[in-house]
Amino acid sequence: MTASQIIFYIIAGFILGTAILSVTTRKIFRSAIWLLFSLIGVAALFFWMQVEFIAAVQIVVYVGGIVVLIIFSIFLTQQSGKEMPKAPITRTVASILAVLFGFALTYLLIYEYGFKAGDKPFGWSVHKIGSQMLETGEHGFALPFEVVSILLLAAMVGCIVIAAPSRSRQVGTTHAQESADLETLKEKKMVE
Repeated sequence: MTASQIIFYIIAGFILGTAILSVTTRKIFRSAIWLLFSLIGVAALFFWMQVEFIAAVQIVVYVGGIVVLIIFSIFLTQQSGKEMPKAPITRTVASILAVLFGFALTYLLIYEYGFKAGDKPFGWSVHKIGSQMLETGEHGFALPFEVVSILLLAAMVGCIVIAAPSRSRQVGTTHAQESADLETLKEKKMVE
């Protein structure tokens, strides 16, 4: 095994490990921090492949923008130190089945097509990337680029929904506080 392969496996292991910790931890702030490390690992993988522009975009957009926004939304909802409730068993089983399906699909694609690298060097300049991102023709990526922006918006809304306290808990807390306040008032009147 060459040094380049060892570096790739170390970076890939780091990405997988931090991604698993991101989805399995029950504290939402720790989950955001593990996501931050996972995205930094993806940027390291881009640097290793010598695609510095994409690595810089990964750091600026995802690490510098999205994760910081997630962390601010967690702090604004005051849920940073609380543990998330344990997931129901049906959700856990469905998640495990989805992961197994993903691994099976990935294995099938690798088995059928392989990882054959071409003889041509990887020569993607910033000009080529920008042209294909904005092109709407056959080899353009304008539509997937817009779909990814909608996906990121949906992820942000989901993060806020998860981090925000539910309405039923707020209502229950309000009724409990009112009951406690009434009891306190009654005790004060009895003492007087």
